[in-house]
Amino acid sequence: MRLYDDQLIDISARFQAEMKKGLSAESSAAAAVKMLPTHVRSTPDGSEKGQFLALDLGGSKFKVLQVKVREGMGVRKGGVEMEEKIYPMSKELLNGRAPELFDHVSESLKDFLHVKNISLDKKHPLAFTFSFPCEQTRLDKGLLLSWSKNCRARGLQGKDVVQALREAIDRTGGMDIEVLAMVNDTVATMMTCGFDDQYCDVGLIIGTGTNACYMEELRHVDLVEGDEGRMCVNTEWGGFGDDGALNDYITEFDQDVDATSINPGKQIFEKMVSGMYLGELVRLVVLKMAKLGQLFDGLVPDALRTKGKITTAHVAAMEEYKNGLKNTRDILVELGLNPSQDDCIAVQHVSTIVSFRSSNLVAAGLAAILTRIKHNRHLRALRITVGVDGTVYKTHPQYPKRLHKVVRRLLPECQVRFVLSDSGSSKGAALVTAVAQRLASRKRQTLAPFKLSQEQLQLVKATMRAGLEAGLKNKGPSAVKMLPSYVYHTPDGTERGKYLALDLGGTNFRAMLVKFKKGLQNNTRLYHKIYTVPLEIMQGTGEELFDHLAQYVSDFLDYMGMKKAHLPAGFTFSFPCEQTAIDTGILVSWTKGFKATDCEGHDVVNLLREAIKRRNEYDLDIVAVVNDTVGTMMSCAYEDPQCEVGLIAGTGSNAYKKAETSETSKMCINTEWGGLGDDGSLDDIITPFDAEVDHNSVNPGKQRFEKLTSGMYLGEIVREVLLDLTRGGLLFRGREKQCLCFDRLALLQVRSILQNLGLDSTCDDSIIVKEVCGAVSRRAAELCGAGMAAVVDKIRENRGLDHLNITVGVDGALYKLHPHFSGVLQETTRVLAPQCNVTFLPSEEGSGKGAALITAVARQKRDR
Repeated sequence: MRLYDDQLIDISARFQAEMKKGLSAESSAAAAVKMLPTHVRSTPDGSEKGQFLALDLGGSKFKVLQVKVREGMGVRKGGVEMEEKIYPMSKELLNGRAPELFDHVSESLKDFLHVKNISLDKKHPLAFTFSFPCEQTRLDKGLLLSWSKNCRARGLQGKDVVQALREAIDRTGGMDIEVLAMVNDTVATMMTCGFDDQYCDVGLIIGTGTNACYMEELRHVDLVEGDEGRMCVNTEWGGFGDDGALNDYITEFDQDVDATSINPGKQIFEKMVSGMYLGELVRLVVLKMAKLGQLFDGLVPDALRTKGKITTAHVAAMEEYKNGLKNTRDILVELGLNPSQDDCIAVQHVSTIVSFRSSNLVAAGLAAILTRIKHNRHLRALRITVGVDGTVYKTHPQYPKRLHKVVRRLLPECQVRFVLSDSGSSKGAALVTAVAQRLASRKRQTLAPFKLSQEQLQLVKATMRAGLEAGLKNKGPSAVKMLPSYVYHTPDGTERGKYLALDLGGTNFRAMLVKFKKGLQNNTRLYHKIYTVPLEIMQGTGEELFDHLAQYVSDFLDYMGMKKAHLPAGFTFSFPCEQTAIDTGILVSWTKGFKATDCEGHDVVNLLREAIKRRNEYDLDIVAVVNDTVGTMMSCAYEDPQCEVGLIAGTGSNAYKKAETSETSKMCINTEWGGLGDDGSLDDIITPFDAEVDHNSVNPGKQRFEKLTSGMYLGEIVREVLLDLTRGGLLFRGREKQCLCFDRLALLQVRSILQNLGLDSTCDDSIIVKEVCGAVSRRAAELCGAGMAAVVDKIRENRGLDHLNITVGVDGALYKLHPHFSGVLQETTRVLAPQCNVTFLPSEEGSGKGAALITAVARQKRDR
C-alpha cells in the first residue's frame, strides 16, 4: 500500500486519460470515470439573494433546510443563514421501493415547514442535493445511473430523480414547491466555498464516499451543446479503476473489500479511498497478520472476523497525535483482545499506511484535475482553491496535512488553497438555486419586451396590410410609401449582351459587368469590384458623394479595360425614391446612415450623370434606376418564374411586390415598408431600447420598422440592452464601458468578442449576451415574417384565390449569414399566411444582376 511519487505521477496520468475518455462523445458511454455535465455554469458572484428550501439526501442522514441568502452591498459581503432539521433514514427505506423513499422525503419537507412556521401557501424555490451518480440534461433533470453507499432503492435507476421528487410532493399535497436545481454534494461543496472565494473552481468530498468536480471548458464537454464558457463537471471518480486501470495497484485486501460489497467490480477507487471502507481495510490487514501469528500471539477473536467491527472513526482515533496508542489499545480491547505494546504500535502503523494511501490516491486524482485546468487555461502557474467536505477530511487528524503536502509536492508550480466547507453541501445547493434564479430573473427582465405573442404579430400583419392599402391609394401621406418602379416585365430568358450594374445600398458601392449569352438562360458571367464609401462622404455633400461614385465607376472600367465602351447601365439605388419613369428617381429621404446634402428632392440618375460629365472620361447609357429589392426579385425571377416578391433583410429592410395596375398589366411596387410605424402605429411593441436607438439615429422618428428589423440597428439595440443590464449591476460586474456595439453573435464568438471590446466577462455574461442577441434578432425575423404575410395575402386576395403558390427572392447579410433568421422568418410567414405556400429563394448574385436584367428588358422594349 505504500505509494511513491513516481507511482502517484503514473496514477495521475492514468486518471487524466480516463477524464478525456469521459468527456469524449465517442468513448463516454464505456468510460469508468463518467465526467458528468452538471449544467452549473458559474459560481456565485455575491449578487444572489432570496430564501430557499434545501433537501440533502446522500446516505443514512437526510436533512431539510431553510437557507436565506443575503445580497452583498458595497463593502458588505453577502451572507447565508441556515436552519436545518435531520430526519432519520432507515435501512428499510434506503433498500425498499423508490416511491416510498421519496414519500418520506416529501413528508419530512412538509413537517419542516410546519415546525419552522413557513407558509404553505407561498411558492418556495427548492434545491435538492442528491449525492449519487446522475446524468443531467439540465439543471433540474437528472437520470439516476446507479446507487452507491449502501443505498439501492428499487425502481429509480434510469429515471428522472427530480420528477420522482415532484411526484412525491404532489402525493403529499398542501405545498407549493418549485424544484429549481438538483446538484451532487461535491458540486454543492464547490459552490459553498465559491461564495467566499472567487478562485474556488474545484470541489472535493472525502467522507463516506469520495468524489471531485471542477469547472471544465465547455468546448471539451462533448455531451453539451456549445463551446463558450465553462461548466462544472462531476467526475464521479469513485469509478476510476472499474475498467482495470488500477489493477496493478490493487491489493488482496482491496479485492476482499470489493468482493463482499453490494456492488462488486464497481467504485474501485472509492473502495480504496473513502471512509466507508478504510476501517474495513484495516480490519482485513490486522486479521491476516493475526492469522499468521504476527499479532496477538495468533489469537483471532470472532469480533476481528466480523465485517464492520473496525470503522473509519476507529482509524482516525488510532492516529491522534498524543492519544493514538491509547485509543488503539482501547479499540482492540473492545474487540476482545489483550494487545501488547508492540501489537498496538503495529496496528496503529497499519492504520496509518491505509489512510496515508487514501490521501495519496486523492492527491494523485486532484493533481490530474489541477493539471488539466492549468493546461485548459494555458497557464504556467495556477492559483486555485479547492472546496472540501466529508467526514474523513474533517475528523481524521492527519489526513488534511498529508493531502495538502502531497498535492503541493506533485504540483510545485500551482498555488493551491484548501477551504473546508463550513456549512456542508446544503448551502451550496441553495446557492446553485440562487444563481439559477438570478439568471432566470435576468432573462425575464431583459428578454420579455422582445417576445411577441401571436396576437401582437397578427396586429403587425394587419397594420402592414393597412399601410400597403393606404400607400396605394395615394390620398395624403402614408408611412408605407408604395412607390411605383415602372418595371412592368420580368426576364424571359432571351436577354443578351453586356450591361453595367452599379449598386449603392449601404456602406459599400459595387460595380459589376454582367454578360448574358443568347438563348442560354442561367448562363451568365459576372465581374465585379466592391468599394467602401467613407463615413465623411456618406454624410458630406451630394456632389462629393456622386463624384466618388463616378470615380469608382472609372476605376472599374479601367480594371475591365472597357473605358471606351458605351455600355447600357442599371443603377441600383437602395433608398426611397419617387419614380415617374424607369430612368428617373427622386430621392424621398436618406436612410441607413446616409445624409449627404442637396440630394433629397433631386433625381439621383441626373446627379450621377452630372458627376460622370464632370470627369469627362467615359460615357454611360443609364437605362434604369432600381431599388435593391426589385433587383433581387428580378434576379430570382430569372431562375424561377413564380418569383413575384423581393425581400431585403440586410443593412436595411424592404419588400417589393408585383401589383396589378390594370386588367392586363402589372407593375413592381417598392413598398418601402421600413417606414411602417412612423405614424405611431407600432408604438405598442416599441421598447425603451428601440426608442433610444431611434433617438440617437441620423433620422429620429423615421424608418421605425427598419430600425426594428435591419442589420444596421440590431447590434445597436443589443448594445443598449447590455448597457442597461450593466448599469443595473447584472452584467460585467457593473463596470460600464464605451465599446458595447456588435451584431450577430454566435455562442462560440461571444466571449472573444467581449474580450476584444475590453469587457471582462464571466460565462454567465456570455450566455446572457447571446440570449439578448437571439431575442433581438428573433423579433426582427418575426416582424419581417408578419410583413411578408401581409404582402402575400394581399396578392392572393387581389387575384381572388383560395390558395397561392408564390416565390420570394431574398437577399441581405442578415438573411444569409444569421444562423436562425431565415428559419424564423419562414415559419412566421407560414403561420400568419396559412393560405399561401411561400418559397424563399436566396439571390445568388444579389441585386446587381437584377439591375442588369431590368436594364436588358427595358432596353429590349425601348429598342422595339
